[in-house]
Amino acid sequence: MYKLKDILNELGISKVRLAKYLGVSRQMLYNYLATPSLKDWPKEKTVKLLSLLDIKGEEDLDSIQIDGEYIIAVEGRLNEGVKDSSNREVLADLKGFNKKEQELLSDIINLLKERLQEDKTKDTYHAYRYLYHFLQSMESNQELKYILGYMSKSLGFTDPMEFVFNQDQQFIFESIFFSAFTLYNNGGASRAKISETHRRFVQDIEHKNEEKLSRTQELNTAKVQALKELGYTEINEDNAKEVLEKIAEIQSRKV
Repeated sequence: MYKLKDILNELGISKVRLAKYLGVSRQMLYNYLATPSLKDWPKEKTVKLLSLLDIKGEEDLDSIQIDGEYIIAVEGRLNEGVKDSSNREVLADLKGFNKKEQELLSDIINLLKERLQEDKTKDTYHAYRYLYHFLQSMESNQELKYILGYMSKSLGFTDPMEFVFNQDQQFIFESIFFSAFTLYNNGGASRAKISETHRRFVQDIEHKNEEKLSRTQELNTAKVQALKELGYTEINEDNAKEVLEKIAEIQSRKV
């Protein structure tokens, strides 16, 4: 196996990409590489590796001549194999979606996985964590969709006069957003000049969080009272409907 490891190193094939090509975890790949011979590998994985290196058996490893042409050929097979493997893995969970939806979801998932694997500074991780929060909130905040539309247009992916949401609102939002970006990019918004605006931004968030906490506490109090009045100690599948109706009744008493 030393010869195989040397060949992989010369070809510049990372363990991550080879593991994806073979359809195994990195830890499993390390286990494979620790074995004395390819004969100890699962037959399917051995066949895939031999196909990647374009040889018939382990005995042919010594005859491999690594030059530019060979590296390009192996790289091509590796890229295609990794792509097919990723698509099969992703699409297996996308039954029920139409073809365009499957392709879109597959492209998004593969891009996220690729960027996260390449992330060395954790900037990508934090950006995608914010993206996750963005997606979670998008259905309850129409403006988040307008932001996506604005960015798609400004980056040249979409016609600037395309309005797939509420046209008037999207038009107004994009115009205001453009003004804000212009101010930011032209250096007309120093930290000193907008510190008061940011302070109000923080206060607004804190106020919303306080309201959310108050609402949560109110619901918890109503839940405890409902359980007490009904003679239950917890909410379960059998009494959930009755308890929720009692909570609603308790809250209506305060109106």
